[in-house]
Amino acid sequence: MDLARLLRHLATGSARARRCFPPAVRAEVERAIGEAERRHAGEICFAIESALPLPELWAGVTPRERAMHVFSLLRVWDTAANNGVLIYVLLADGAIEIVADRAIAARIDAGEWQRLCRDIETAFGRGEYAAGAVAAVRAVGEHLARHFPAQRGEAAELPNQPGRL
Repeated sequence: MDLARLLRHLATGSARARRCFPPAVRAEVERAIGEAERRHAGEICFAIESALPLPELWAGVTPRERAMHVFSLLRVWDTAANNGVLIYVLLADGAIEIVADRAIAARIDAGEWQRLCRDIETAFGRGEYAAGAVAAVRAVGEHLARHFPAQRGEAAELPNQPGRL
């Protein structure tokens, strides 16, 4: 167990998520998701977590492992075309993870997602949470539009509101 990580997670409460992602920022992200989804047939979810739950922290769960679990919890994997994408933010670790379902993961190299994560982390490191989050949504939307163009009459399968865990 990494003591510094443990202390960081214990000290990072939900107040930090409210400061970094206040209602106005979450509404901006929600609008960006809605705009992006009009251009493609995929689904984008955005999840914000202040810190890991203590059992997961104690077990040494990585941000990637937690993102995979959240992908499942939010049922991003359950889209009809297997083309959902989760943008996961773990504030205590300063980590961003992107998890793409099977159909989109087969078309986009994992390195592309990693580059996008680093760009978001850089923006968040400068305190630019709204700009970083909206840029991430737009970039994911571009990939989805390229590989899964919008179809007439498609309804959203997942909510557009950023979730706080």
